[in-house]
Amino acid sequence: MSQDALAIDLGASGGRHILGRMEEGRITLTEAYRFPNEMVWRDGRRCWDMDALFAHVIAGMRACAERGRMPATVGIDTWGVDYTLIDDKGTPLGQSVAYRDTRTDGMPDRLDAVLPPRRLYARTGIARQSYNTVYQLMAEGEAHPGRLSEPARLLFTPCYLNFLLTGIPRNEHTIASTSGLMNARSRVWDKEVLRAAAIPERLMGGPPAEPGTILGPVLPAVERQVGYACTVVMPASHDTASAFLAAPLSGENAAVLSSGTWSLLGQELDAPILTQAARRAGFTNESGYGGRTTLVRNLMGLWIMQSIRHEWGDRHSYEELAALATKGRDYPHVFCASDERFLAPRSMVDEIAAALREAGAPLPSDEAKLMYCVHRSLALCYREAVRNLVALTGKPVDQINVVGGGSQNATLNQLTADATGLPVCAGPVEATALGNLIAQWMATKEIGSLESARRLIRDGVKLKVFHPQGSEGEL
Repeated sequence: MSQDALAIDLGASGGRHILGRMEEGRITLTEAYRFPNEMVWRDGRRCWDMDALFAHVIAGMRACAERGRMPATVGIDTWGVDYTLIDDKGTPLGQSVAYRDTRTDGMPDRLDAVLPPRRLYARTGIARQSYNTVYQLMAEGEAHPGRLSEPARLLFTPCYLNFLLTGIPRNEHTIASTSGLMNARSRVWDKEVLRAAAIPERLMGGPPAEPGTILGPVLPAVERQVGYACTVVMPASHDTASAFLAAPLSGENAAVLSSGTWSLLGQELDAPILTQAARRAGFTNESGYGGRTTLVRNLMGLWIMQSIRHEWGDRHSYEELAALATKGRDYPHVFCASDERFLAPRSMVDEIAAALREAGAPLPSDEAKLMYCVHRSLALCYREAVRNLVALTGKPVDQINVVGGGSQNATLNQLTADATGLPVCAGPVEATALGNLIAQWMATKEIGSLESARRLIRDGVKLKVFHPQGSEGEL
């Protein structure tokens, strides 16, 4: 039996502490702690409450001890692009502004004037999204002149939490690659991009650590708070990279769809694809485990449903929303679910209505029809992404492996199978936590290879398969 490892998986809507153990060749998972996460308004901006987040990190670690489980290692993964700036004493400089804030409005156009999108993509391989770190830092520098030139240091969200645990300020590669500031080929900070955006290279620190790096022990103060000593390992700190690491069908002519607040569809590749076709199709090249590239299309995902659920007073569970959608099948119209207009609207319901109205479509007459419209619109976005993926890689895709919380949405899985004409294999639900744990176990040599890890997952996870029924158009 292996020692316990702890995956702290933080998402934009909530976090979990998942204990992992290997017993008789099987991985067992235990949820020790769960908490909600949401943006807060600070100084007129949408921000993350990092003090509250870290308090939950500590509370969850303490909850493990209360169960009699003291993990030997711990790893943190989060969503991408966001960061905290600290001074030379480790004190935060300003707020940790969230990616859904509007401060970056106009910043992409401003950078385009200095560094054309074609050249920027050829260097970084990152899709032009207004929330990218490069645009956030441009907005930060404009709002707070001099802040970026102070003795400041940028730490991405999981790396800042690691810093609070260990006192060691170091970024990790998969999360750093989401920034739009790294060269996709050389895998180091891109000096031309930094200069064009007026970002001091010193702000970024040295080269980011590879996933699987053992960072160090927790601070004595943390040890006293949680009740045990443990070592922090940097997993694939971007949750997407961790999810792809644990996708059991990755590398087997399958497209992987990490389905959560965001939907990210793509494949692991040996090298980035930096063509203009990839740029126009909206694909992004992020770092994966072991120096590989995760080529993905970022899509709006379950955020649309989460927002509607909240507007409706949270009176429906997600399971009820999926079931509700099946009762609205006679509504034939869809909207472009990947449009940035759905990133942070004041009302998701109103924004969808506006998009449908602009397309000349009648509005859904009830909640069931709206939910069916949302589910089918997402499925058609997935179809377009798969078609573009095949065109870009030149490799066939014969199945889709949906991982993460969204893999439990049977309605969306079936609509995706129907839209793409491909079987959809759902699971594991806890892919991100599994990928986090795998990186820890490979760092401590308890698992010898990625192939061995994926074999463990395939043997331990029963995938639910959704076959196409009346496909809307095969690939």
